[in-house]
Amino acid sequence: MFERVEDPPRIAELCRHVGISRRTLQGCFQDALGLTPLQYLRTLRLNAVRRELRALAATGQPVSIGDVAARWGFWHWSRFTENYRQLFGELPSHTVQRVASASR
Repeated sequence: MFERVEDPPRIAELCRHVGISRRTLQGCFQDALGLTPLQYLRTLRLNAVRRELRALAATGQPVSIGDVAARWGFWHWSRFTENYRQLFGELPSHTVQRVASASR
């Protein structure tokens, strides 16, 4: 999963790879992380978006949040923004503004 964050495997592919059923995979993720496999993959991708936004904002160049989000597989803007806010406690635009201000 870490090797393919930008192109995450499907749940069925993960199940085949580790030789377990979908239900077993779900249970293992819930027990170990308190997340479903899909929630875990989304968290990995959100972290990748945040890293990229911060790196771009630090350069002082304009940042297209939508382009970065789409590059990491987020197509529904309001759902992406809400997921980002829930995980990081701020909107993606606030991340960009904060980092850009700090690097001036």
